[in-house]
Amino acid sequence: MRIDVVPVNGVLLESGIDLGPLLPHHLSEVVVGIILMLLVFLVMWKAVVPAFEKLYEERYQRIEGGIRRAEQAESKAEAALAEYNDQLNSAREEAAKIREEAKFNDGTPIDYKAFENTWKANNGQDPAYQASSTDGYVQIKSVKAGASAKEAVVTFDGVYSWWQGLFNLLLHPAVDTPEKYNTLYKGQVHPEWGAGPYKVENVAIGTSAPQATFVPNEKWWGKPGKLTKRVMKQMEDQASLNAFLNGEIDATGVGTGERLAAVKGKEGTKVYTSFRSQNVLLTANSASQGLSDPKVREAVFKTVDRKLIANIVFKGLDYSEPFPGSLVQFSIQDGYRDNFSKAVTLDVKGAKKLLDEAGWKEGKDGVRVKDGKKLELRYPVFSDDPNIKNIAVSIQSDLKNVGISLKIEDHPSSDFAPIMSKKQFDLVMSSFVSTDPYGVAYFRQTYASDSTLNKSGTGSKEFDAKIAEMEKIADPKKQIAKANELEAEAFKFYGVMPVYNGATKRAVKEKVANYGAMGFVKLPIQNIGFVK
Repeated sequence: MRIDVVPVNGVLLESGIDLGPLLPHHLSEVVVGIILMLLVFLVMWKAVVPAFEKLYEERYQRIEGGIRRAEQAESKAEAALAEYNDQLNSAREEAAKIREEAKFNDGTPIDYKAFENTWKANNGQDPAYQASSTDGYVQIKSVKAGASAKEAVVTFDGVYSWWQGLFNLLLHPAVDTPEKYNTLYKGQVHPEWGAGPYKVENVAIGTSAPQATFVPNEKWWGKPGKLTKRVMKQMEDQASLNAFLNGEIDATGVGTGERLAAVKGKEGTKVYTSFRSQNVLLTANSASQGLSDPKVREAVFKTVDRKLIANIVFKGLDYSEPFPGSLVQFSIQDGYRDNFSKAVTLDVKGAKKLLDEAGWKEGKDGVRVKDGKKLELRYPVFSDDPNIKNIAVSIQSDLKNVGISLKIEDHPSSDFAPIMSKKQFDLVMSSFVSTDPYGVAYFRQTYASDSTLNKSGTGSKEFDAKIAEMEKIADPKKQIAKANELEAEAFKFYGVMPVYNGATKRAVKEKVANYGAMGFVKLPIQNIGFVK
């Protein structure tokens, strides 16, 4: 390559490239260019650069501050987590200290062994135990003695938010095998295995007038009872009302308009009212031929008019309530949600459409038919209470409107247990009363597919897994929120329908003290007595 050195206006340019028009012809152009460049530089230095520096500083501070805040948040989170784990570890171990003088009636000390025995019978580890429920107990890892035998240390395997509802009843250590547990209480009582201000004097089981008599327990270590005798009688509805009016008993339920009217204004009578922690529900047996299709079960629930039932139940009681929307929370509790209405609303037209889709066509007599079989359902009734009868007739009329025949079957109250256990029904009205406010703790009982108390037989293994995950939530409020979400899903199995809750109304002789309608409140039975 050839390199030429050429003088241009006193400036030496060394180049092998032709700059063409870029080459200045006069020195003045170069000077002016330099001056302009210096001016641009000055402007940039004085105005633009500080603005960018300010911007960069602000951005730096934001980033740096964000990092610091993140570090602080992380530090706080770690501290909170550590604190939570400490609390959780301590919460997993609950210690119950037992009074030194506490004994069963046979002299056996009430100590950690009673807690341990209660846990073993109800934790589900031995399927031979016919436990009514394993909720809560299945989450317990161990029950051991603490500093002494009079301290029971209960350690949970993971989280259980409703531990306060456990060990309400203690099982005597002598009942330590499934055979004893399953058989020794059937048709008989064992006062020696009990404890309390009263003991069983005699009991009449399997008679036309079953009753139990209690007298003061001389081995009771606490405050003695005020009564010299307590007699609990099981009576049919009308018989109990007549007995109260005749002065044969001191208290009876007056939860219907007719019963309330019968005692109103009676001299020496008081009527007490409280919210009743009760769920009355309609159960559809998914194992029955007519209700195996979820569309049919949904159609049934869309047809049953709960307003008509409420009018029957609450007539004459000066009482009303919103339709219940949950079987695990009551409307009076924080966190309650109407979950049922998210799955089912009253819709007769929609019910007919569902039955059509399920292949049930209306027959000449108005009863729907499929594959030559009529859509006929059984509905057992276990009471002579007029309201119960009227509810059955109301449901029968509702279902007739959509082409479903409902046969009402009358049974004595003694038939309830065998019919329910063997599921000898298509539809049935039943109820359960909550003895504590921890309804979410019993979610599994109500909705798990393998629960013996799930008489509808609905659910799935997949839904059972969701229940298990919900039970791991430590925060009670968050668990309630999740339970609401799952219950809305559970209702779409169309196995159970909450119908009403109701109120407790009890007529009591005026001189009886500390007895009546209490709701969740439970007064010590030794405080029940008579006004002097």
